Amino acid sequence: MSVMDLTAVQLGEKIKKGELTAMDAVKAACDRIQEKEEMIHSFVTVLPEEEIMERARAVQRRIEKGEFAGPLAGVPVAIKDNMCTEGILTTCSSKILENFKPTYSAEAVRNLEQAGAIIVGKTNMDEFAMGSTTETSAFGITRNPHNTDYVPGGSSGGSCAAVAAGEVPFALGSDTGGSIRQPSSFCGVTGIKPTYGTVSRYGLIAYGSSLDQIGPVAKDVTDCATILEIISSYDKKDSTSMKRDDMDVTSALIPDVRGMKIGIPRDYFGEGLDGQVRKSVEDAIHVLEKEGAEIEEFDLSLVEYAIPAYYVIACAEASSNLSRFDGVKYGYRTENYEGLHNMYKKTRSEGFGAEVKRRIMLGSFVLSSGYYDAYYLKALRTKALIKQAFDRAFEKYDVILSPAAPTTAPKIGESLSDPLKMYLGDIYTISVNLAGLPGIVVPCGSDEKGLPIGLQLIGDCFQEKKIIRAAYTFEQVVKGGRM
Repeated sequence: MSVMDLTAVQLGEKIKKGELTAMDAVKAACDRIQEKEEMIHSFVTVLPEEEIMERARAVQRRIEKGEFAGPLAGVPVAIKDNMCTEGILTTCSSKILENFKPTYSAEAVRNLEQAGAIIVGKTNMDEFAMGSTTETSAFGITRNPHNTDYVPGGSSGGSCAAVAAGEVPFALGSDTGGSIRQPSSFCGVTGIKPTYGTVSRYGLIAYGSSLDQIGPVAKDVTDCATILEIISSYDKKDSTSMKRDDMDVTSALIPDVRGMKIGIPRDYFGEGLDGQVRKSVEDAIHVLEKEGAEIEEFDLSLVEYAIPAYYVIACAEASSNLSRFDGVKYGYRTENYEGLHNMYKKTRSEGFGAEVKRRIMLGSFVLSSGYYDAYYLKALRTKALIKQAFDRAFEKYDVILSPAAPTTAPKIGESLSDPLKMYLGDIYTISVNLAGLPGIVVPCGSDEKGLPIGLQLIGDCFQEKKIIRAAYTFEQVVKGGRM
């Protein structure tokens, strides 16, 4: 087994024992990136090897002194390119930020660095996280490592592809409407979207502020739980950050679901769900039932309203958040213009891609006079009703189980020609963000083309331990060959 085939926790353990060094880990990551990157294109920015190696040597010295004793010390990591990294290009995969180097790092990134993790680069994404395929990036598409004719999903497609291709043991992504969970499903990796407010959004370049949440992408549930413990923290710089004293989520890594009540929403298994995806998810349900979980179907309701509510709210927030990119203070500025207003118009016209412009215009429209009540306020009321529907469900169930996506990864070029079809692909993930809930996706099979299928487990607010326990149990059964 090569170094890059190890999980993040396994690699950290070998470094701690002295069987490997941080420099060995970094060299292995750099070699794998050089081998895979031309075909996969997971990264927007890969740091120079000598720069990464210098950081690795500094971390190794601190490991040997006992200053870094955590499970991720010396382990390479990739960061989605919408999280600020001090002195490192942070572009959101957009031309309008093509030359932006922040003067500070996102809180989640700082937490990783303070734990001894080593950043090797910034991963590709849909521009400003607006997309489900990583095809809207201004710097080229990312390909699915399982079949390079297919997309890796999005918007955290670069992070998921980098982990799936073995370029890094783990990565950070962000999830606004499924942007960690859907590409995790498409790439056959594990990803967690925590309860809203668990991980600081300070330094995350905002898309939809009431929906965005940073989370881990890794090879297994143990890695994700370990990473989540490290990046979670109360942060007074983020007004939505929550103080939590129950984030010892690795204590939930117990292969036992006896007595756990799992709800299966009928609404998520209706029209539009691919037959092979349905079979893999139903097989996973049988596994958990065999392990002692109590399975029951129920009606979640309001599912058909989730997508319109999400896109109204997210686009409204995006139109406000993206107004700061005007060519004045930082980022791209058009070369030829006449006057300030012309500079604004030309900079934004040239700097933003088609999908971002579409969502800004939609957001501006629903916030405009005469339409605010008809669209935006109605969407907020719908969001509240969706949260109430989940609250009622969690009075009865510990965990809700569903597919992560209605299909496996589509071919490159198929989705962008029909934006509405692309939006509908988020039907199983969006409600989780609207309600601020935690969700995890684990691989549960593959289709006839060899493309991965993901199983989604949803918990009530602050109940990450329950979904981690259920996911870990399923994963252990699969690894043990008992499925």
